[in-house]
Amino acid sequence: MTSLVRPGLRLRESWAAAVAEFVDAGSTQHGYGLWDFEPIDVTEEGCRKIVDHLLAQADPATEMPGDWVHCTYFWIADGDPEEFVGYLALRHSLSPWLLEEGGHIGYSVRPSRRREGHASRALALAVRRAGELAIERALVTCDDDNEASRRTIERCGGVYEDTRNGKRRYWFDTTDRVPEKE
Repeated sequence: MTSLVRPGLRLRESWAAAVAEFVDAGSTQHGYGLWDFEPIDVTEEGCRKIVDHLLAQADPATEMPGDWVHCTYFWIADGDPEEFVGYLALRHSLSPWLLEEGGHIGYSVRPSRRREGHASRALALAVRRAGELAIERALVTCDDDNEASRRTIERCGGVYEDTRNGKRRYWFDTTDRVPEKE
């Protein structure tokens, strides 16, 4: 069953395989939070640094550079034993750029695990988590030509507002979401 887990070394092997898969497919890793780490070091030491970096960004005491906002990063996991299947970022607030194009929630599923429902389940879980962070309305965006993401967002209840700079913008009301066990 799809779950959102905090990044950690226990998923390093499947995470490393997914990083290679994203690169080989030329696919964007939305929600991964690792722009400062490219190319990504998938060794144990590299993963440890990445995990520490990602976990720190959820802490309000962490000073964020420029117009970056605090963000809780999750790895989308599935199976027994758990396997890394994707990334999800839950941003605690919106900068001007995030309001226009990025949104509160960004996610991507590794190419080999797409079309299995992971994106829909992860997005639904993230919307619930947004409510727990007192985000009453959560913005999720997708590229105007990304039909799969559009369907995922709409299936999860996103309400289309408009398209700006090639990004479709959807809002979720988080106040009526009942938390579920993951």
